[in-house]
Amino acid sequence: MTKKKENKPNKDREIPEEKLNAVKELTNKMKKSGTILVASTKKLPSSQFHEIKKNLRGKAEIVVAKKSLVLRAIENVKKASVDELKKYIVADSALFFSEMDPFTLSGTLADNQSPTRAKTGDIVPEDVVVEPGPTDLIPGPAISELSGVGLKVAVEGGKLAIKQGATIVRAGEKVKENVASVMAKLGITPLKVGFEPVAAYDSKADKVYVGIKIDKKKTLEDLRSLIGKALGFAVGREYPTKETISFIIGKAGREEKVIQGLVDKKATPVEAAAPVEVTA
Repeated sequence: MTKKKENKPNKDREIPEEKLNAVKELTNKMKKSGTILVASTKKLPSSQFHEIKKNLRGKAEIVVAKKSLVLRAIENVKKASVDELKKYIVADSALFFSEMDPFTLSGTLADNQSPTRAKTGDIVPEDVVVEPGPTDLIPGPAISELSGVGLKVAVEGGKLAIKQGATIVRAGEKVKENVASVMAKLGITPLKVGFEPVAAYDSKADKVYVGIKIDKKKTLEDLRSLIGKALGFAVGREYPTKETISFIIGKAGREEKVIQGLVDKKATPVEAAAPVEVTA
């Protein structure tokens, strides 16, 4: 008795040709690109999406495809390091293909972020401080709204003026409804919207980097702080360089004065106690 051949389903035949072509194109881009960066498009308006795409023309190519197609393309690359990107692919992901290194590309995306208003429940990255000054708000319900978040106001020239400012929300805190309303009225935009880098594959290092979101402002502040500490350490160790030599000489001069002062102070009582010759 002959066994009937089992008709195993062919996965490729189950996928429409246009999707197969899309997977093939994605696979080729992944194999040829120096950097494959995965970014989140969450809360990104379509207008800004196209504006960023325009700004990156010639530097990076942006591709948005269905999660299933991206995952299949990653599998087709057949590379363990690229395969690590699968865990970072979600429904609202975009892929960037570029010859820029991952950190330069991430910094470019940071430069293309735009300030936006905060809504109730959003978390702000920095303290939101409202400084004293005039506003365009007219007296009325706005008086109690501004007072409700700790601001002291007065009427000047028919408009409200903030006489005493305050920190209305701290870094890392969720924005309350009344605070969101006040920030909207005052035109305060504490958040930034744009592509959020999640992970990136660097073909030169054959490695996936995560946590590559770059805050240039904070990075520069940290760098200045580290430079200051390094300079102080080098001067303390009396390590001579063109940057430290003037500080070392100045330090030596101050120490000389201190030592000379101590010597003079000790010499005075000795001189006073010296024996006096008496002649007969």
